[in-house]
Amino acid sequence: MKRLPRIEQYGLIGDTQTSAHVCDDGSMDWLCLPRFDSPAVFAALLGTQRHGNWQIAPAPPPGRSGSAAVAERRYVGDSLVLESLWRTPTGSVRVLDFMPPRDGAPQVIRVVEGLTGVVEMVSAMRPRPGYGSVSPWIHEVEGRMVAEAGADALWLDTCVPQAEKDGAVVSGFAIGAGQSVAFVLSWCPSHTAAPDIPAPEAALAETLAYWQDWTQEGCTYDGPHREAVVRSLIALKAMTYGPSGGIVAAPTTSLPEEIGGGRNWDYRFTWLRDASTALAALLGTGHQQEAQAWRRWLLRAVAGDPENLQIMYGITGERDLRERELPWLPGYEGSAPVRVGNEAADQLQLDVYGEVIDTLYLAHQSGVAHCTDTAVLHQRLIEHLVQRWQEPDEGIWEIRGARRHFVHSKVMAWVAVDRTIRLAEAGALDVDPAPLVELRAAIHQEVCTKGFDPARNTFTQSYGSQELDAATLLIPRVGFLPPDDPRVVGTVDAVRRELSTPDGLVRRYPTLGDRTGVDGLTGDEGAFLLCSFWLVDGLALTGRLDEARALFDRLLALRNDLGLLAEEYDPVQQRQLGNFPQAFSHMGLIQSALLLQRLATQSSPRHDAVAVPAPRSTSHSTCQPTADLTPQHA
Repeated sequence: MKRLPRIEQYGLIGDTQTSAHVCDDGSMDWLCLPRFDSPAVFAALLGTQRHGNWQIAPAPPPGRSGSAAVAERRYVGDSLVLESLWRTPTGSVRVLDFMPPRDGAPQVIRVVEGLTGVVEMVSAMRPRPGYGSVSPWIHEVEGRMVAEAGADALWLDTCVPQAEKDGAVVSGFAIGAGQSVAFVLSWCPSHTAAPDIPAPEAALAETLAYWQDWTQEGCTYDGPHREAVVRSLIALKAMTYGPSGGIVAAPTTSLPEEIGGGRNWDYRFTWLRDASTALAALLGTGHQQEAQAWRRWLLRAVAGDPENLQIMYGITGERDLRERELPWLPGYEGSAPVRVGNEAADQLQLDVYGEVIDTLYLAHQSGVAHCTDTAVLHQRLIEHLVQRWQEPDEGIWEIRGARRHFVHSKVMAWVAVDRTIRLAEAGALDVDPAPLVELRAAIHQEVCTKGFDPARNTFTQSYGSQELDAATLLIPRVGFLPPDDPRVVGTVDAVRRELSTPDGLVRRYPTLGDRTGVDGLTGDEGAFLLCSFWLVDGLALTGRLDEARALFDRLLALRNDLGLLAEEYDPVQQRQLGNFPQAFSHMGLIQSALLLQRLATQSSPRHDAVAVPAPRSTSHSTCQPTADLTPQHA
């Protein structure tokens, strides 16, 4: 049995409705059909091959088992078509893996092409629906192989002979230079007619054209890190459920934040926070269509019930996301339990009001057409926040301990009020701004009084706490205080001093690992990549551009060979951790790149651009918010 690869050894393919993870040994170890949140039919990522996978690779030499890792791999241009190249003693071959964007049933297409010589190849597909728990009925129907289990049917079409062997559909074939063999896996409900036999060449051309058109027609970024930004944009688009506009936080569940630990969560849902910040990154690079689709998703998800706003929903707006464990899956490298569903959906997280309203404001600023229904929803959201902003909550990190008055939550409540005032004053929202102006000042004063530690010159994690929180790095980015304020400089320095790893990456907050810490969980976690990008922004905004660029380059170097990032990074074992790829991480990369480009090209301060004064002394100054420092300008 092969050892489970590192997380960064996987590549992602997808059709903007679901996705698959392909390892550098040619094994597809994760695939949920027909949606991101459907049960996996290949779940080897969280177990072993007996939980389902599909490997296409050169046959091992006589007397040896297992296939060598791919020699090279890349995405074809600015697309989500994955190209893997093997070189063997008898010749070379490449495999193109992709999923055509679709209106109907999903397909996974794998095209094997001979380049030189003759190479013996093996395809072995082991379907195991129900997250690896079900062995399907595999049989032949009119020359086609089908695996059926309950409501699911998987049809595998190819031009080479296929046979069932030990619960797998196996093909062995030789391929010479200039030859090609295509395998097409199609899903459909088991009670319906068989899907049409597809045309792989046409599907490949259409898939390449789809991604090329999307990247070229929408992206306005042309800075020094364009390759990294475009790859991150493609990753965000790949994590967007096309029919609804909902964005998943990641297309996986239970990839661990600590190898062997229990901090394993299901991220295949749409968090309001994650989706909002991802859309801010998309809007910042010219992609307005996604913002319009997300706004429609928001209206459907929240419906007429903003008083019971959830912090996350299913990708089409589902509210019931009950969490359960899958005991038959051992977890990635023994990291158990494996969970599906997420009970954090029932938490109170006041910061989401700020993220949602800030994104609505950003959409308005970016020229997205006014929507009366959205304006009504906005009004009801701010009315509800006015009533609840003084309550403790679980905060941005979804703690499973006692509620607290988190500083970041209060700052984002301020953002919600501030952006509402701006829209009202611009005539885009029918709200009386006068009482909100008073509330904005009250929230601001409370945060600066109760959430700031003057002895250490830093904002803290929650009122009265000594712990720090990397989320306070967002204070200058959202405009709560100007970047040259001594308290902002002090907070950046404190986070850097107390939450950074030796190589400069940033942890979210101190973890005690024995349920006595703020999160109420056991175990530890890696450095949080989004927080590390926030430190890039904090350093840049406080005038330390060279240090910001150095950290940004260090973070880019952590991407895998395909430009993808997980949620966290283990600086000791030097490997990625957590669900993969992670929308938060790629959003942070994009926004940091935009900020660094803006500051590098900024010649003089303007009302719509962030000026970067030199840091000054850390004496306690009067508590006043900055002027226009909203995220689209940062």
